[in-house]
Amino acid sequence: MRLDKFLVECGIGSRKEVKDIIYNKKIKVNNQITVSPKENIDPFNDKICLEDKMLEYKEFRYYLMNKKAGYITAVEDSREKTVMDLLPDWVVKKNLVPVGRLDKDTEGLLLFTNDGKLNHKLLSPRNHIEKCYYVEIEKSINIEDIRKLENGICIDNYKTMPSKVYKLEERKILLTIMEGKFHQVKKMLEAVNNKVLYLKRISFGKLKLDNLELGEVKEIFIEDII
Repeated sequence: MRLDKFLVECGIGSRKEVKDIIYNKKIKVNNQITVSPKENIDPFNDKICLEDKMLEYKEFRYYLMNKKAGYITAVEDSREKTVMDLLPDWVVKKNLVPVGRLDKDTEGLLLFTNDGKLNHKLLSPRNHIEKCYYVEIEKSINIEDIRKLENGICIDNYKTMPSKVYKLEERKILLTIMEGKFHQVKKMLEAVNNKVLYLKRISFGKLKLDNLELGEVKEIFIEDII
């Protein structure tokens, strides 16, 4: 791989920006300064450093966030703050996208990756990937309404797939679904004459929030996901 392409893939900058970095003698290949953007390197075995910081090449990257409310799930938006604004500087953002979406006022687990195949796999309803939400609701929920939710309920002329409901308290539940329709959890509760007051995704397939603080981000690996 060419050195300039390697640096771009590591999220250091654009092709033009990384060439300037190389020309300014800020890059070392195996402890030797180089000024050639065209130099061929082995991204997995050569030691590439930017101002003495070693760079690690990964074709695919995976990050887990505990999303704050007030941010929309999008890569960019001209009017709203997006979840990309919550990513810290150390995250390599090249080609990075959120997997699925959480509503602006919803908190919780959000996965980011540049792995398009994995993104598609996780979002396909055919794969039955479970997403669990902690939900605080306006009114107490009874057994009849729980059964309606679990058996699948009609929203927007669409019947949802079977779900799981675990009642924590009179107005607090865990709701597990396998789809990601627009405002799905809110609409499901509206369909049983209730209203979501607070919503937080706590798991997505194998992934769990565990002790990740609100707004915190950590890098994970493919083995953590599938």
